[in-house]
Amino acid sequence: MTASPAVSDRDARAGLGAGVGAYILWGFLPLLFHLLAGAGSVTVVADRTIWSLLLVGGIVVFGRRLGEVKAALGDWPTLRSMMISSALLCANWLIYVWAVETGQVLEGSFGYFINPLVNVAIGMVALGERQNRWQWVAIVVAIIAIGIQAIGIGRVPFIALSLALSFGFYGFFRKTAKVASTSGLFVETLMLLPLAIGYIGYTFVRDSGLGVHGDAYYLSLLILTGPATAAPLLLFAFAVQRLRLTTIGMLQYIGPTIQFLLAVFAFHEALNALQLLSFGLIWLSLAIYSADSLWRRRAAA
Repeated sequence: MTASPAVSDRDARAGLGAGVGAYILWGFLPLLFHLLAGAGSVTVVADRTIWSLLLVGGIVVFGRRLGEVKAALGDWPTLRSMMISSALLCANWLIYVWAVETGQVLEGSFGYFINPLVNVAIGMVALGERQNRWQWVAIVVAIIAIGIQAIGIGRVPFIALSLALSFGFYGFFRKTAKVASTSGLFVETLMLLPLAIGYIGYTFVRDSGLGVHGDAYYLSLLILTGPATAAPLLLFAFAVQRLRLTTIGMLQYIGPTIQFLLAVFAFHEALNALQLLSFGLIWLSLAIYSADSLWRRRAAA
């Protein structure tokens, strides 16, 4: 009877380490895409799809999880959700890689900061979920932050909004698909494979040769996009099974925080006073939302 709590504590610590590791890897992912800027965002996403498929496919085969893949492909409601989620995942990847390529990591990090509140909005609209007073305060503060961000950059922050919306709806449709995380990524990349192969074939014709794929430097980095995609996902799946959702919710701010710091200190992107104010407000909004979620969970317990 005394061993169970010790095992539980050990699992929790392992889950926390995996969760932190996942979000740190996601946070530093712009460094890889920055090095691949010369390859072009569509090429990067096409290669990311292929190498992720190969790596995750190996994990699925050696983990004897092909049954999960067959079940997903054989169930029309699941397959339909996966088709939509794969399209949203592709869009999210393209937008983010393009944002890094064009020196807009700062706005990309803003998009992932507002993502939790976009999830709340999706729950309200799509699932009819009702929010309490503090959640509404957090949403209103976030809306103000988005408006100030728009003034600060002189346009609608379409990169931030498109990243948050695409990833938010991706999560919504993935929840409706009855398939595990790893097997789900395999199915999604499998669906995107024809487009990825078709585009790479087009670049071979366009460049009259292998193009960036004939350069050992670029090819090695493109291959690296596979494990760079799969590793944090596997760590995240491990963490989710061992941590409370509240803890996961707190950890999810690690990634965009690292991206914010990279944008300012590594990529030297401009940050004016209004942009800084908008980030301050979104951090305040997330603090209100997180504190309310934590309080409600403790009250329920």
